[in-house]
Amino acid sequence: MSDNAGHQPQNSPGTDADGIRELETIPSVEVISRAAVMLMSAGAERLGLADEDPDTSPRRDLDEARRLITALAGLVTSSAEYLGAHAGPLRDGLQSLQKAFREASAVPDAPGQGPGEKYTGPVH
Repeated sequence: MSDNAGHQPQNSPGTDADGIRELETIPSVEVISRAAVMLMSAGAERLGLADEDPDTSPRRDLDEARRLITALAGLVTSSAEYLGAHAGPLRDGLQSLQKAFREASAVPDAPGQGPGEKYTGPVH
């Protein structure tokens, strides 16, 4: 007999029997912010920023980083009006990734041509 015998998970509004929140109960700002943080984290990984020396990181893949940063820029830019206080930190994180990408590139993009810059404008 297990320790949980006879114990049923309690359902609170917006959670299922396993205690997982139903998507319909999560505010849009939280969904957008979580998606942005996931894109930001994945972009940083692909830039090699999680490693001691990003230049020698086995995870560095600038092609993938470009895609992730561009997707992040589109999401943050298009949803800024809904993000309230979350917009500033997400924009700052995005700009940091854009700058890190520019520094990591052997041949930097022209101003306005870097990842996501069609949504954010040039990053210097």
